[in-house]
Amino acid sequence: MHFLYRNIPILIAIFLFISLNPAGTKAAMPVSAHNAILMEEGSGRVIYQENAHQKSKIASITKIMTALLAVESGKLDKTVTISGHAVGTEGSSLFLKNGEKMKLEDLTYGLMLRSGNDAAVAIAEYVGGSLDGFVWMMNRKAEEIGMKNTHFSNPHGLDNTKDHYSTAYDMALLTRYAMNNDTYRKISGTKVHRAPNTMENWDYVWRNKNRLLTQLYEYCTGGKTGFTKLAKRTLVTTASKNDLDLIAVTLNGPDDWNDHIYMYESAFKEYQNTEILAPGPLKEVKEKPYKGNIYIKNSFYYPLNEDEKDDIKIELKLLKPEKSWKKQADFPDKVGLAEVYKDGDEIGQRTIFYGKVKETFSLDQVSWRSAWKAAFNMVLGIKQNG
Repeated sequence: MHFLYRNIPILIAIFLFISLNPAGTKAAMPVSAHNAILMEEGSGRVIYQENAHQKSKIASITKIMTALLAVESGKLDKTVTISGHAVGTEGSSLFLKNGEKMKLEDLTYGLMLRSGNDAAVAIAEYVGGSLDGFVWMMNRKAEEIGMKNTHFSNPHGLDNTKDHYSTAYDMALLTRYAMNNDTYRKISGTKVHRAPNTMENWDYVWRNKNRLLTQLYEYCTGGKTGFTKLAKRTLVTTASKNDLDLIAVTLNGPDDWNDHIYMYESAFKEYQNTEILAPGPLKEVKEKPYKGNIYIKNSFYYPLNEDEKDDIKIELKLLKPEKSWKKQADFPDKVGLAEVYKDGDEIGQRTIFYGKVKETFSLDQVSWRSAWKAAFNMVLGIKQNG
């Protein structure tokens, strides 16, 4: 939204210091894994990390990227002919047959639930045109998502190629991106899938290997398991409770099921997905012509614990009104930003609109303005980056 402020020499800045609940004690989260991260899905906030940016082998959690590209191809309803090359892939398998035909959607379920390496190659050959073509797509998507310490060289995660690695942080970024896709989310969270078998008189029935989802943790919503001799146990899972959506990643984690449960339970106990900005009018602004005429459309939530009561600051930046702005039609639709800071770092923002609040907003909605005893100062004449 920086385009709002180009060539605007003066901004009106309003600083609001928010007081949260009484402070608590932040729990430590020791885990068995060599690399680990716990991330909140909506905001991307990292709640816990251990060697999260260290490049490591990742085994079959690679298939999160393979599944994502299959879903984004828009070809899930198309039929794939399984090649001999796919059938000959080592390791975990769906036991597909050369020349067998299967919908891309079913292959993707088999990939995620049973970690089929034959399915991974079949998907790669179909979606990418070739293994090399698909690997190029994987790395392009990784770059797009911001996975700066990742390089893919195959679609399954086997240790049979060089330069195939990622980090716990990058895999959390990938999962956060993927979970925004409803189809991926559904596949990732499926416990059992049945697929037709075109070469036999029985159907495939695949049960998810993710025991956190199927047996161990009621709040788990999906994920992907992995193991190779070099990578050891790798695991990505997601979990939701009390409007808090979390992503956990462990690499080389001998006790990964319990690692994930411990991280989740610690975070669910300590953090709340807190509404920092609520939709509605910004009544704190008393200066004309903005008084009673500006509002925010969308809420801003962020996970906070009780120990962070003094960490949040909101800065409202508004365009300096021009003399030619006489009536509402003269004002631009977007007149500023509400920027949210924690410990001095910006964690999010919402656009400020000019006009009267639409009927869809509840004007008595409880938010930081009424619940948190906000105090604010007005500073005039602030420069663009000041």
